[in-house]
Amino acid sequence: MAVVVERFDVYLVNLDPTIGSEIQKIRPCLVISPDEMNRNIRTVIIAPMTSAQKEYPTRVSCTFRKKQGQIVLDQLRTIDKTRLIQKVGTVDSKAKLEVISVLQRLFTF
Repeated sequence: MAVVVERFDVYLVNLDPTIGSEIQKIRPCLVISPDEMNRNIRTVIIAPMTSAQKEYPTRVSCTFRKKQGQIVLDQLRTIDKTRLIQKVGTVDSKAKLEVISVLQRLFTF
């Protein structure tokens, strides 16, 4: 049975191998690809999450599983669903709205 992935799910994802300054290792990542894409193709777009706190306009602060951290929208990546290890939750409504707002600003012209 195929993995059912939805936008704003958080999965543990194996990001290795990486090159240079890419975020690495197994870490929680937020699915940002739309559900239509998630249902019909074998890849998803994710944004890694980190406990590091850096004030960048492309980072969204959030609390996930009682830990403060950030969603790193400057390190978006398309991955095959086989990199998804385990669903560990979803982000709250405030984080969802902020992610969409930052993505709109990031991709506007």
